[in-house]
Amino acid sequence: MGGGRVVLVLSEEVREARGAGRPVVALESTIIAHGLPRPRNLQVALELEDVVRREGAVPATIAVLDGQPHVGLDKSQLDRVANEDGIRKLGHRDLPLAMAAGASGATTVSATARLAALAGIRVFATGGLGGVHRQWTATQDESADLGLLARTRITVVCAGVKSILDVPATLQRLETLGVAVAGYRTERFPGFYLSDSGHPVDWTLRDPEQVAEVMRAQDTLGGPESALIVANPVPPEQQLDPELHARVLAEALRACEEEGITGQAVTPFLLAHLVRHTEGASLRANLAAVRGNVELAARIATAWAMR
Repeated sequence: MGGGRVVLVLSEEVREARGAGRPVVALESTIIAHGLPRPRNLQVALELEDVVRREGAVPATIAVLDGQPHVGLDKSQLDRVANEDGIRKLGHRDLPLAMAAGASGATTVSATARLAALAGIRVFATGGLGGVHRQWTATQDESADLGLLARTRITVVCAGVKSILDVPATLQRLETLGVAVAGYRTERFPGFYLSDSGHPVDWTLRDPEQVAEVMRAQDTLGGPESALIVANPVPPEQQLDPELHARVLAEALRACEEEGITGQAVTPFLLAHLVRHTEGASLRANLAAVRGNVELAARIATAWAMR
């Protein structure tokens, strides 16, 4: 698939679904390569694709292999992303560099959203978005996810933003960038591991058909090609205990400062600290959130395909 800018390799399953107007859900690959330990990572990748299929949609896990962007991976390609050493972590800014260098990499939210949009896929499921980091006034550290979503027409189903970030600052930044945010069956913005980040949302959507109506309205209005964020909370019974989360996160932030961790190393350091010091409970909450997001995304994609 071309367009004069980039050639995408669509899997046969994705290509057939796109041609027939069937629902497709984009999935990121960073969670496979960098977010989970082996061999759990491959098991989860296959499980998430199965969730999409059970809901009647087609999964399109996205990655770059040997410089070639792939939209939809077969079993051997998923295995490669999960187990090959040296798989890079690619944001959207890294895509041309990886392509020119013939590199292989797993795609973050921004790179996945970019490639999905190029492939004509409107719905994307992930865990938590990146956002504005704590101590932004000193570091100016903000995820590339936000700027990319401000100029990409895609619907992202997520469990809010990662709770290690500055949530109110991220919500303010999304407002400034003109990115629509709605809670799914909630009036509270979810907090990734937590059902409630402590902050409200202005809009609540109640079912996949209503989400599809918003997507249609975006297209009718035209204007900036910005995203729709559907913030879907992890069920309260599957969330990380809020008191445990607060205590361990505070410890992780102190450890990060004491060890001089900065830049791109901060997020993986904090997330790994949470996994260790909650004895895996944060990982279980993360996976529960991702499963719920993938299931909802498939239902939204189905409603969108019926337009």
